[in-house]
Amino acid sequence: MNDSKTWEFGTRQVVYGAIGAALYGVLSWASNFVPLPAAGNVTFRPAVAVLIFFGTAYGPWVGFLAGFIGNTLGDAISGWGFFWNWSVGNGLMGLVAGLVSAQIKDFRAQGDIIKAVIYGIVGVAVGMLFSSLTEMLVGGIDINTALVGYFVPAFIGNAVVVAVLLPVLMIAFAAVASRRGR
Repeated sequence: MNDSKTWEFGTRQVVYGAIGAALYGVLSWASNFVPLPAAGNVTFRPAVAVLIFFGTAYGPWVGFLAGFIGNTLGDAISGWGFFWNWSVGNGLMGLVAGLVSAQIKDFRAQGDIIKAVIYGIVGVAVGMLFSSLTEMLVGGIDINTALVGYFVPAFIGNAVVVAVLLPVLMIAFAAVASRRGR
């Protein structure tokens, strides 16, 4: 994806965003029963790697749609309801990760994988910080609980997932794409 198309929003982005949201939502639901230690209502989500991958592969709008809708779907089928701030935070994770999409030329190249992981981890930081801090308004928690009880565990858990699983997804995607001639 070249720079001029980074912010393009059309049918392609909606379709890939919907696919990413469905995958992220269902895979999030599958792990929503694993709470992070000392972390309010924050769960361990290996599916975050899928969200970050969709942003990285298809751009910031796809990442935002996959994160926002996917988190909403995952929470809904888990029976938790709708928490707008966490859905926006998940959307921001995908959006920020998607900013690297114009720079990725080869999903197997070490430099491109490192860039994607860095953008993914920055996306996790931005998204989880937004969600955690807005929880002060939504849930009435204090700043210490927002940062120590929500942000730190969510950031660490998601950053580890991105660092470990995103390279695997990128290399697997490149292998499949090369076999299909894309």
